Amino acid sequence: MARKKKNFFKKKISGLMQRKLVMLFGVIILAFVFLIGWITYINASKGEKYTKVVLDQQQYNNRTIPFKRGDIVDRNGTKLATSERVYNVVVDAKVITSNKKYMNPTVKVLAECFSLKKKAIRTQVKKNPNSRYIVLKKGVSYAKAQEFEKITADTKHNPNVQGVWLEEDYTRQYPYKTLASDVIGFTTNGNVGSNGIEASYNSILNGTDGREYGYLDESSGFERTVKEPDNGSTVVSTIDLQVQSIVEQHILAFNEEHKDEETEGEGSKNTGVIVMNPQNGEILAEASYPNYDLNHPRDLTKYYTKAQLKKMTDKEKLNILNDLWNNYCVSNTYEPGSTFKPFTISAGLELGDLTGNENYVCGGVLHVGDHDIHCSNRSGHGPETLKQALENSCNVALMQIGASIGTEEFCRYQRLFGFGEYTGIDLPGEGETSGLLYTPATMDPASLATNAFGQNFNVTMTQMAASFCSLLNGGNYYEPHVVKQIQDENGNVTENKDPVLVKKTISKETSDIIKDYMQGVVEEGTGASAAVEGYAVGGKTGTAEKLPRGNGKYLVSFIGYAPQENPQVMVYVVIDEPNSAVQANSGYATQLASQIMTDIFPYLGVEKKDGASDTIETSAEETTTQTAQE
Repeated sequence: MARKKKNFFKKKISGLMQRKLVMLFGVIILAFVFLIGWITYINASKGEKYTKVVLDQQQYNNRTIPFKRGDIVDRNGTKLATSERVYNVVVDAKVITSNKKYMNPTVKVLAECFSLKKKAIRTQVKKNPNSRYIVLKKGVSYAKAQEFEKITADTKHNPNVQGVWLEEDYTRQYPYKTLASDVIGFTTNGNVGSNGIEASYNSILNGTDGREYGYLDESSGFERTVKEPDNGSTVVSTIDLQVQSIVEQHILAFNEEHKDEETEGEGSKNTGVIVMNPQNGEILAEASYPNYDLNHPRDLTKYYTKAQLKKMTDKEKLNILNDLWNNYCVSNTYEPGSTFKPFTISAGLELGDLTGNENYVCGGVLHVGDHDIHCSNRSGHGPETLKQALENSCNVALMQIGASIGTEEFCRYQRLFGFGEYTGIDLPGEGETSGLLYTPATMDPASLATNAFGQNFNVTMTQMAASFCSLLNGGNYYEPHVVKQIQDENGNVTENKDPVLVKKTISKETSDIIKDYMQGVVEEGTGASAAVEGYAVGGKTGTAEKLPRGNGKYLVSFIGYAPQENPQVMVYVVIDEPNSAVQANSGYATQLASQIMTDIFPYLGVEKKDGASDTIETSAEETTTQTAQE
């Protein structure tokens, strides 16, 4: 009986439990169905809103933090190129169009704060209603950015200004505009250097962008991680701001003085100046005319009228810009003329073909091969010593010296002095010039004769300057350079650009002799108008007739230095086709050099000659009669 009751209750309990379990399972199923339905409803009715919230977090919180490009400074730390913080105005069209209340207030604030046209803003937003990134304006100043942030922070009065944010950026600025434009260069597309130090040291000036990351943690809280940018390094140049300014002021004054107002012709085709330290290859100043504003490198209105520019094709404008951006001191080649004569004499002294005791008789012409080659003085200089031959810039004497050296040694010394070779200067644009010299196999007697006094082969200003410095310092050829140091953003030195001694060109004995001769050029010879009161100045004039011969086109130059003992400064002036009826007048170059040296010597602390205080005067007649194929 008991067993029957037990089985009965067991069956009864089992049936009850089963019904309860079925009911519980049914409730759970209904709950899941309800949740799925609710989620579906939310997604259908408000899904876009929540999606936008997430996307907005990604847009505003996952962003690139731009690096600051390093500064370019002069040797004393004055900024020649720098990057200033600016902001880009960016709008999220999807946010602005998500609510009708947002459009008008947002457009109004944008127009008033950033001087934008309301119609243009609306057009951009309506044209791209789903875009989350539309740049309306670039380069907004910090002050304007602060003004806008103040407006948006006032949510009480401006609750509907939505979908706008400011993206940090930098803009490159050149405080001195045209100053040292050839040396500094400029940037394109943000941080790509074009020309000058900007190009040569682009990777050093550039840094690495940072990043700000936003994400949801396990508790759905918003977290932010910031990887700070690595800013670029500062490049300390060898350029001296004051010397550079003086040089450019005098170049501009010369070209303004000789400008032809009637024909609108410039004062010269090109005017180039290099100021260099002969003891280490540092370039203190390098400039050419015409130059350009680094802040607006494509602006041609300084040299052309609007009517002239309108008539030009894009290709013509590009060619003009390329010529303008070209660094004349580094890239252009030309025949040096008589500034090369000290090199010929130095080679002869080194080889023993000259002793310094030579005497010559100049009759104004020398027959070489099948040619009659004239001297600068067609009447002849008459009897003269070796020193006087350089002082008088006598072609006849130099042709005889070239013949005594011979083609093999003459060509070897041209290369030894660095002509036809890269100088290694740390600026772009140094083209291949090795094909511009004769070889012993191609040099005939007439070519040797003309090469000896600086015609029929090409050089660059940088080649001449670097090699001439070796004549002054005892024969040490230093690599010319425009950068002396690299610093990090905190001013700590990370690299010193020490002077690079490349080779030995001549002995100290030869250097002393050739300097004595070149001092005579300024004190007694063709370079008299290059003298500077109170200073022992040496140098050499040059007047080179350009191809085709007989067209009246000349390049005049002067290369000089001071003081006589242990020279501290070298100044090289080249004027290509001065605007004059008679271009063959080296006086243009000597006077310009004298003006520059007069101003920079006291600033640089160049040693004066002992007890020399008398004014050195040169008559106008003496200045204007320095002519022709020296």
